[in-house]
Amino acid sequence: MKETIATSSRARLRTYLAAGYALFIMYASLSPFSGWQEQGLEFSAVLAFPLLQQYTWFDAAANLLGYLPFGLLLGLTLRARFNLSWTILLATLGGVVLSAMMEYAQMYLPVRISSSLDLLANSSGALTGAVLAASIAPREWFALHLTYWRMRLFHGGGGVDFGLALVALWMFAQINPSLPMLGNVFISEVARAPFVVVQPEPFNWMESTAVLLNMLMLGMLLLTLLRIRRHAASTLLLLLCTVAVAKFTAAAILLKSWALLLWLNGEAMLGIFSGVLLLIAVSGLSRTQLLKCAALVALGYWVLAHWILDSGEPSAAMRLYQWNYGHLLNYNGLSQTIALVFPFLMLGYLWRAKNT
Repeated sequence: MKETIATSSRARLRTYLAAGYALFIMYASLSPFSGWQEQGLEFSAVLAFPLLQQYTWFDAAANLLGYLPFGLLLGLTLRARFNLSWTILLATLGGVVLSAMMEYAQMYLPVRISSSLDLLANSSGALTGAVLAASIAPREWFALHLTYWRMRLFHGGGGVDFGLALVALWMFAQINPSLPMLGNVFISEVARAPFVVVQPEPFNWMESTAVLLNMLMLGMLLLTLLRIRRHAASTLLLLLCTVAVAKFTAAAILLKSWALLLWLNGEAMLGIFSGVLLLIAVSGLSRTQLLKCAALVALGYWVLAHWILDSGEPSAAMRLYQWNYGHLLNYNGLSQTIALVFPFLMLGYLWRAKNT
């Protein structure tokens, strides 16, 4: 009985993650979602058109690596229902179908280019991920160990798996180094000339409040997920440390040297410190009170982030990067979209938790 529950829990969480990553691929492939028009092209002709002169090894690697996690997550999901051969076949086919749909849709976007080489690279990435999933699947002892550990720390049920997927989504958006720590406004400082002293900007209390609400949103989510509430603060700090390390690594790779630590500011530090104290204070609330407070925090964060703070366009942060690839613009736009959509996903989770 316990093994059946563990297998069902793993399948649900993997399904949520695979579906979320498919949405990420759609966003990255079809952004900016404007300028749709018929260009008089046939899909077969587009795929046959030679684009080798416009295709780089970076494009091939980015497409392959972009679809590898999808093949991996889809393969792990399918492995709960099929044998290894069918898992590899169906996961690869899923990547091929998704890639073909994106390439077809891109024919109607003048700013995007459909290519058979994209389809080949994407399919290769899905195949690689599916094979990796098949190689991981036989190690059931490892998967079961992780699942039992998850069941000891967190409540059971499909809603909790959705909540854990939301935590992963939140962390993915926060890794973006062009966003302040736990903020939603893109850093838009101009490029600095050498030896020029930049006047410090006044302290932004609204941004600090946004950081506080963002942190409380995640902290209250953890309070509803964890079996032992007193572990929420330490778990939250662990997640923040993980995000900070990933954010600094991404900044060191992607940003110009002068922008390396722009994501860490006084507003973020005050918001984080205040958020930890408030999280400890609300941890004693009843479940009903906690769900209501979490809903108010999510709504407050969305109002502040969407209607009060000046959320800049994703392109405003591009001057911070030392890379010039358009993939970064898509990532910036995706990060901003997640920051604005996350409160509604949180409200959906809270509504489901209230009715279970």
